[in-house]
Amino acid sequence: MLNNPQTSYVQRGESIDFKNNGASDIKSDSVVSLGTRIGISGCDIPVGAVGSVHVIGVYNLPAVNTEAFTVGQAVYWKDNALTATETGAIPAGWVVEAKATAGTRAKVKIG
Repeated sequence: MLNNPQTSYVQRGESIDFKNNGASDIKSDSVVSLGTRIGISGCDIPVGAVGSVHVIGVYNLPAVNTEAFTVGQAVYWKDNALTATETGAIPAGWVVEAKATAGTRAKVKIG
């Protein structure tokens, strides 16, 4: 156990600083995989650069058009769209407005 561990405030946490270690640039307002969750890029982030990624908020995101979503339902990010299927997907958040089966976008609370 640490004896009187020191801390220091970094930032509020609605957005985080994110380094793009990928092979391609990240465009503003794109979904960014954070491993066990998603964020939304707040700006263009070139390869090797640091930019902001929002990790809290409600976003209108692409969704599969073969599933209906209900308010409060957990949804996941897979193959560049929201799905209700957890297997092989990244947790995205929960639905804040019902989506009909044929709908192609869903309002989701991330974070």
